[in-house]
Amino acid sequence: MSLTKGKCEACNIDAPLVSDAEKEKFMIELDNWQIISVEGIEQLHKVFMFDTYQDAMKFSQTVAVLADHEDHHPKIVLEWGKVEVFWWTHKIKGLHKNDFICAAKTDQI
Repeated sequence: MSLTKGKCEACNIDAPLVSDAEKEKFMIELDNWQIISVEGIEQLHKVFMFDTYQDAMKFSQTVAVLADHEDHHPKIVLEWGKVEVFWWTHKIKGLHKNDFICAAKTDQI
């Protein structure tokens, strides 16, 4: 099943992190996302560029609506003409399938 067709599931503190094999499989479906480590916690990260601050702001708001709909909330950094989005699962301090689902849906915006 495509990540964009997935729905985030409720995640408990004991939910498993995605395996290396799952990461490889899921990354194939994502467009230019990177897995980065922030203070030892893996996160999905992507930079989106825009021609205006208003366009960047509208994109940020649309990502926020997606996050609310999925009940999974990213870090969004808004600047003039640029938005950075970071998806990771706070409860498990790393990457869950939910993060890849939300990253794929972010690419559809």
